[in-house]
Amino acid sequence: MALLMGGTIIGAEFFLSGCKTTSNKVEDLFGTEDVSFFNEVGDVIIPETNTPGAKATNVGGFMAIMVRDCYKPEDQKIFLTAKNNIDKAAQKQFDKDFLACDMKQRTAVLNTLDTEQKEYNKHKDKKAPNHYFRMVKELTLLGYFTSKPGCTQALRYVAIPGKFEGDVPYKKGDRAWATR
Repeated sequence: MALLMGGTIIGAEFFLSGCKTTSNKVEDLFGTEDVSFFNEVGDVIIPETNTPGAKATNVGGFMAIMVRDCYKPEDQKIFLTAKNNIDKAAQKQFDKDFLACDMKQRTAVLNTLDTEQKEYNKHKDKKAPNHYFRMVKELTLLGYFTSKPGCTQALRYVAIPGKFEGDVPYKKGDRAWATR
């Protein structure tokens, strides 16, 4: 499941080549301010409802480690532009930095960036670099749904599954399975 999910989200090349550490410390690429910023961005993408939001799982810290250990240097450079680009988009829309915006404004900024990245990916050449917001969004989803709260509270979870059941009843609105 992880290979299929990871191959879809990050790319098969990532899993085939493996993670490579280019630096010894997360702080070489990300400061604590950056991790906090990406926790806030993640919390707009996956807000707290009856389950914990992305910030509760520290997706910012997850992003920092994944970018440091698993991204190629060219993708690292693009990802590192995300914070400034998100702030610029917020400045353009609301004349203030992203963190100074309320939740409704933050959502509007990220929706604009999501539309931008979808359009970019529709027309991009295969050799063109990835869009920074797509990377942020993918890492938010991967970090959240592979975390303990995301896996056990947002999804249905069976720690030790029993026999294989190929036909499990599913009603509209049920959570997806984290195991089985």
